[in-house]
Amino acid sequence: MVCEMELDVRNGDQGVIPLNHHPDFSELGYQVISELGRNREGGRITYLANVLKSNQQVVIKEFCFARAGADLSGVKAYQREIEILQQLNHSRIPRYIDSFEMPGAFYLVQEYKNAPSLGLKRSFNPEEIKQIALSILEILVYLQKQVSPIIHRDIKPENILVDEELNAYLVDFGLARIQGAKVALSSFIAGTPGFMPPEEQFGHSLTEASDLYSLGATLICLLTNTRSVEIGKLIDDNYRFNFQQLVPQISPRFRWWLMKMVERNRKRRYANAAIALKALGTIEVVGSAAGTDNFISTIKARKRATLLGLATVVTLAAVAGTLISYQSGNTVRQLSEARECQSFDLSSGCQDKIGN
Repeated sequence: MVCEMELDVRNGDQGVIPLNHHPDFSELGYQVISELGRNREGGRITYLANVLKSNQQVVIKEFCFARAGADLSGVKAYQREIEILQQLNHSRIPRYIDSFEMPGAFYLVQEYKNAPSLGLKRSFNPEEIKQIALSILEILVYLQKQVSPIIHRDIKPENILVDEELNAYLVDFGLARIQGAKVALSSFIAGTPGFMPPEEQFGHSLTEASDLYSLGATLICLLTNTRSVEIGKLIDDNYRFNFQQLVPQISPRFRWWLMKMVERNRKRRYANAAIALKALGTIEVVGSAAGTDNFISTIKARKRATLLGLATVVTLAAVAGTLISYQSGNTVRQLSEARECQSFDLSSGCQDKIGN
């Protein structure tokens, strides 16, 4: 069997026209129903298929070595994904079922979830986006609680599926890594620009806060109806997200939560998904201008109270210092006078001075 990517034919300057045919996996027990999507540059095609014995629906991911220009590295990437998927058992991570090889290609079979990708043009209100955020954070908490925490490394709209009940599913663990595992230098920058945390861009070690940056970027895209390929429009010259004017309806607390998620300095983000999940749970995502004013006023009031408290402490310390200084001076003077009396044996007058 020839890799499907190699069956494309060219039609002059009109681009690539794929042949209307699907691969035959019947001998392996699968029948392809339709094509779900393709990443031509990455050499990947995703198919929806039936399991012939049970009629169960599955997803078959094809990785074409000839198109991707890398066979050994491609196999290693899929083997790594399989190893990670085999460790996982979460209802919102499609489980690993099977894998097989054919000339020029490698295939991975996974559980099918009837939920479209966020990469498709879909609109959600802020409350719905909060539910999606909570759902993904729950998955990240699960991944981070593994004996060896797992970092997904490629969270973006295209890798999140959401069903009609707003249940989110996390897919494509091809770049996933176990935290602390050594990563080849060539694979450091392997995520998606705009969603990739700064520490990965500069080759620093990844932490449980790394996936939070990618999730924050994804949520900001959803809030602003920005396509993944246009995420650069939301990032200013200082490489920080600047989206506040596009979503004036969201509450200041939710805006602050989002900005903390996408902090360039990983130490200023939430340390892990569990903390971010707990913080988001109590936040009202929609707020009026009055709500914003109240939030700002509260912060200012707290700052004033803090400054007043510090001023009071400083004042009390100064007063206490003065009293101590005065009392110490008085004691020293009395002792000096006592010594003078004893020296001159002026008993009557000295007794009065030293209070005896």
